[in-house]
Amino acid sequence: MIRILGAGVMGLVVATELTSRGYSVEVVDPERSPGPHACSWWAGGMLAPWCERESSEEPVERHGVTAIDWWERNTGCVSHNGTLVLALSRDRGELMRFARRTHGHRLLNEPDIAALEIDLAGRSKAALFYEREAHLSPRDALRQLQQNLEAKGVPFYREPPATIPDLIIDARGLAARDKLHDLRGVRGEMLVLRCTDLTLSRPVRLLHPRNPIYIVPRGDGIFMVGATMIESDRRGVVSVRSMLELLTAAYALHPAFGEAEVLETGADARPAFPDNLPRLRRHGDTLFVNGLYRHGFLLSPAVATMVAEHLETGTIPEFMEADRI
Repeated sequence: MIRILGAGVMGLVVATELTSRGYSVEVVDPERSPGPHACSWWAGGMLAPWCERESSEEPVERHGVTAIDWWERNTGCVSHNGTLVLALSRDRGELMRFARRTHGHRLLNEPDIAALEIDLAGRSKAALFYEREAHLSPRDALRQLQQNLEAKGVPFYREPPATIPDLIIDARGLAARDKLHDLRGVRGEMLVLRCTDLTLSRPVRLLHPRNPIYIVPRGDGIFMVGATMIESDRRGVVSVRSMLELLTAAYALHPAFGEAEVLETGADARPAFPDNLPRLRRHGDTLFVNGLYRHGFLLSPAVATMVAEHLETGTIPEFMEADRI
């Protein structure tokens, strides 16, 4: 029996991958289910390996491309509408810089933008379209994974059972700093808005030298707006500064957001190692799986595959440093 600690995105994806390969697993989480206590609850859910290459290492793109098929196969809730990246006229240089640092896109003019997103007609003279990218609703996806696992007989516990497992997989995120002392928190804040006067079919990234944002449609006029990147492990409510920055940027994208309702605000700290890449670390009968940074839904399938490879071969895959403690 393999015991997985944590029912966030990493724990549930590892449980799903191992179960599909015939391993017997159990999941332990103080809340028993995914929820606001896990940073993955507040994620954007963008499966955007090509866009993420702009500010990430090459392995993020290389391994992230596998995520779209994995989530489609295991949840069926993926929207395959691509990603639109644009900038206001005064920030055109940001768009060109983004284009140089990424690939997998095509340059759009004003009529092209209007053809993709009619409500953004006239908002920008140029944009980049990453047609192969996708997105999902994180909360729906997490619930679906848990339902799938429970349907296969995987037990979920609030406290570890008295039985001794063959292996513990620690996927507790930032809570694992009690063992992983170089793990740090990167604070991210987000808003959920209802704006019935605006329709978007895909995630839109608005570039800005100081406050870039992304807006992800959730359907029925609901949008997730995120996210800040602050070197802090502080959790809890959104700060006034961050809310102003996110709302101002959303309004700059489209004035309709000025009449939107704020349905929800959220903030949490993403677990990250110094190079912002995830790691597997083995310490006796415990395998630590951590450091997804802001790429939880994008990289967790690849990391879970590496966990399975480690169980089968005993080696640490080369995507991460072969680091043992």
